Amino acid sequence: MDTNEYEDFLSNLKSYQGNPKCFLLQSLEILHGKWTAKIIFHLLKSESMRFGDLKKAIPAITNTMLTTTLRALEQQEILNRRQYNEIPPHVEYFLTEKGSALLPIFYELWHWGKIYPIENGISE
Repeated sequence: MDTNEYEDFLSNLKSYQGNPKCFLLQSLEILHGKWTAKIIFHLLKSESMRFGDLKKAIPAITNTMLTTTLRALEQQEILNRRQYNEIPPHVEYFLTEKGSALLPIFYELWHWGKIYPIENGISE
């Protein structure tokens, strides 16, 4: 990580005064919601997934919420939807370049989740 960029980040974070163009808050707004990160996680694991496969991977999500979240992610250009006009018709979802760019963020979350429980005496 570029030291100057990191220092700039810390400076902006400490001096935050409600700026609507805060990059961190804009990013968190995209990833907000109970299901968004879980859907992205499963799409990071697979090249593409069908609706039913996502539903099986996240059994607690309702069909309506899955549809709503997929549409929002598509609108934000995090994922794309590919429709096959076959019989029976099917749709596959896959991450765009923007969506795939989230991999390092998920890695850092994984790394933090690996270390945090050990450092805080939380074990399985």
